[in-house]
Amino acid sequence: MQLKGQRQIDAAPDAVFAALVDPEVLKDCIPGCKEMTGSVEDGFDAVVVQKVGPVKAKFRGHVALENIVARERLTISGEGRGGPAGFAKGSADVTLSAQDDGTLLEYDVQAKVGGKLAQLGSRVIDGFAKKMADQFFSVFKEDVERAVVAKVEISVEDTTEVKKKGWLKRLISG
Repeated sequence: MQLKGQRQIDAAPDAVFAALVDPEVLKDCIPGCKEMTGSVEDGFDAVVVQKVGPVKAKFRGHVALENIVARERLTISGEGRGGPAGFAKGSADVTLSAQDDGTLLEYDVQAKVGGKLAQLGSRVIDGFAKKMADQFFSVFKEDVERAVVAKVEISVEDTTEVKKKGWLKRLISG
């Protein structure tokens, strides 16, 4: 199964790329992710709980970041085993392009399942995979844009504080 899509993110490619390699951001964005440990270099071990149709499973797996070209592209690949429910594996090729108003993030996801999950049929699996990809990239977009806005607000507060001190100092010394 293959999915393609894109998101316009109101942030510079540097900020988007930094978020893509941040384990805390990834953990927040992966639907059902309960744990994530590791590093960019060695990959991340994750625990994800998901319900696919009537099958609910706890997947333990590994996520790797590969084909990394800073601020331009990377591949996020992962594989998880859900005990009797089966397995899921997939990858997402992610490309970043600078735009006047931020970054265009394009993705090409390929996924495969086996075991009981595969018995659910391609319509259920394809719908679930599309929903997971949409949730991941929607939450990712929101998190990155929220972080950029928070950083701007901090900068504005810092500038305002400096101006206030300058004004107060002029008043006292004047």
